[in-house]
Amino acid sequence: MDAGETINGKPVTEEQIAAWAAEAEAGYGVEELKKRGRGRPGRGAEPSQVVALRLTTEELASIDARAAREGKTRSEIIREALAAAAA
Repeated sequence: MDAGETINGKPVTEEQIAAWAAEAEAGYGVEELKKRGRGRPGRGAEPSQVVALRLTTEELASIDARAAREGKTRSEIIREALAAAAA
């Protein structure tokens, strides 16, 4: 193993690799793996789409400042603004 290999900044040891190999050889519970889910949690019953949006530094700073004031995420602020504009 390369001495520089890390996961989340922590060195991967030979002992960790051996433990992972033993875990894999013992098998994984499929139902347990399915419970973990994948990706970000959904926002509703239907799949969401990611939409790219270009903003200036000033626009982004304004959104982030409002999000911080209101204790919300950047995405929540943008979705609220879009909903208000569409109403």
